[in-house]
Amino acid sequence: MVKIRLARGGAKKNPFYSIVATDSRKRRDSGYIERIGYFNPVARGQEVRLQLEEDRLSHWISQGAQISDRVKQLVKEYRDPSIREKQLAKQAVKADEKAKKIAAEEKAKADLEAKEAKEAAAAAAEEAVAEAPAEEAVAEAPAEEAAAEAPAEEAAAEAPVEDKPADEPEEK
Repeated sequence: MVKIRLARGGAKKNPFYSIVATDSRKRRDSGYIERIGYFNPVARGQEVRLQLEEDRLSHWISQGAQISDRVKQLVKEYRDPSIREKQLAKQAVKADEKAKKIAAEEKAKADLEAKEAKEAAAAAAEEAVAEAPAEEAVAEAPAEEAAAEAPAEEAAAEAPVEDKPADEPEEK
């Protein structure tokens, strides 16, 4: 039985597929009856992504060849290029949604970090306020002692001093 399927070529991580008509009992990449076209999934810029000889495809289908599922998709895409554009549009929408989701997650993470930083700063400020009255009390205590001592010194300074004449000798 003849099958129309893809035969892989190209290099490692750089695939290139030939669309071939081959005996179904042969291996994927082994000899084939006829090459009908090619498919380059990594085509960029001006490179041709898909080339197909439709007259040879219809010839093999009329001879009873079976088409693989992937080749069916590629034939539809070849006949109607808007299918590829729709696929690309879907991929772009998915990529945009994914980018928005990632951006939202990063924003949420940044907001959470900012909130935690504010909470940490507030906790540090509360600790500083709690420690400040204790320091003020320690600072006020010497001032109060100094104030208490000051009136005693002032009273002693104001008290009358007995006048003793310097000429008179002291009694012994």
